[in-house]
Amino acid sequence: MPDAPLSLTRRQFGFSFGAAALAAGQEPGGMPWAEPAQVRKVYLATTQITWPRPDLDLNQERAGIEARLAEIERRHSERVRFTGGEILRVGDNVPAWAARMGDADAVLVIDLTSGLSPLMAELRKVETPMLLFARPYSGWAYTDFAQWRAAGKRADLTSSSDFGDLDAWMPLFHAIHHLRKSKVLIVSQGQSARSQAEAFTRQFGAEIGFLPYAELKAAFDAADARKARQEAEALTRGALRVVEPSAREINDSVRFYLAVKDVLRREKANAMTIDCLGGFKRGDLPAYPCVAWSKLNDEGLYGVCEADLPSTMTQILVTAISGKPGFVSDPVFDVSRNEIIHAHCVSATCMEGIRGAASPYILRSHMEDNKGVSVQVLVPGSGRVTVAKFASPQKMLLSTGEVCGNVDDARGCRTKFRTRVAGARKMLENFSGGLHRVVFWGDHTEQITRLGRLLGYQTVAEM
Repeated sequence: MPDAPLSLTRRQFGFSFGAAALAAGQEPGGMPWAEPAQVRKVYLATTQITWPRPDLDLNQERAGIEARLAEIERRHSERVRFTGGEILRVGDNVPAWAARMGDADAVLVIDLTSGLSPLMAELRKVETPMLLFARPYSGWAYTDFAQWRAAGKRADLTSSSDFGDLDAWMPLFHAIHHLRKSKVLIVSQGQSARSQAEAFTRQFGAEIGFLPYAELKAAFDAADARKARQEAEALTRGALRVVEPSAREINDSVRFYLAVKDVLRREKANAMTIDCLGGFKRGDLPAYPCVAWSKLNDEGLYGVCEADLPSTMTQILVTAISGKPGFVSDPVFDVSRNEIIHAHCVSATCMEGIRGAASPYILRSHMEDNKGVSVQVLVPGSGRVTVAKFASPQKMLLSTGEVCGNVDDARGCRTKFRTRVAGARKMLENFSGGLHRVVFWGDHTEQITRLGRLLGYQTVAEM
């Protein structure tokens, strides 16, 4: 019956086509985007101490804090490495200190005393994202940081007697590094994305390059035919069923995945987005990339359809925070039920986490022309999701919803699931930022908003 929830459970079949890739590791080892963030510690103090007490031993104070930060670093060793730890005094040469920071992704600032105004004026000129960790009875640097944040400087602050409150910032530091060191390849006939790519690079540091279709075709022709056949057979065996695609189409789709992996490895890139609809229609692509994108996203890499750079950058940022793949969606509104249906022909199987359980899937054709292969994933039928999209490098659109089941309907893209939302009509009537939205399992709105303060983008609630 059209528009009815699919009844199959996500654990009916134990095999996932992402399982082999996950066993081999989430990301290529030694790649820069996979390394821990470098966070520079710096302590601030005046020369004539009054507050918090005139006999404060700065070295002893720092030693106690260093021990607590070392515990945090051990807990987050895959995400963060702390460097530095010097005490900057009022009158010290801040530009010389900043020059010694090297390739730091962020600065953790800890004030030890009051009386820091001249030092804060110099520190404000440093462009590296900064987090102030203030403690009760330390100093008044929070007044400066609050003003900086309000003025749009890449800075945020927290004040707590519990060092464990810093744990929440470690994934954000890693996300800054991951975004800075990512490399995105765009495959498109047009040149319109170049100015957009330059804007994203200026904002976040990611390298964005352009690749001709011919290089993908050459990689496809050079891909290991035997390996493609073996993986295609495994993909077919793991499916709940195969509806439209032929064995040849499935083999070509897997071969295209192997080709993309070879290109990413050669280019030292972790993300690719292709004008797939135009490329396939013109004959520039030997296969649709839907299967390749599903497999890459299951592995912790990034494959995004339709040469959509804003969605690609959204996925890189939120996956780095959450460990969850993104689902690039064409939202379908049903205001009578206050629901949004998210639909597309590309979905990861491990939507609840890259290292988590995989959902069942059906092999289908690409809906809009009934050609090639796409993966209809029966995503988890419940859970809260975050819906995000960079409208520009300085503006992130955000909303949330509750998943209320998969949808089986001949209309629309292959993977479809309903979400009940706070205000479908409000979002519909004020829709902006292009069609696509990116869906992530879990509520990550607070982390995305915090990260926006460190990276200089504004978050805007769509509902």
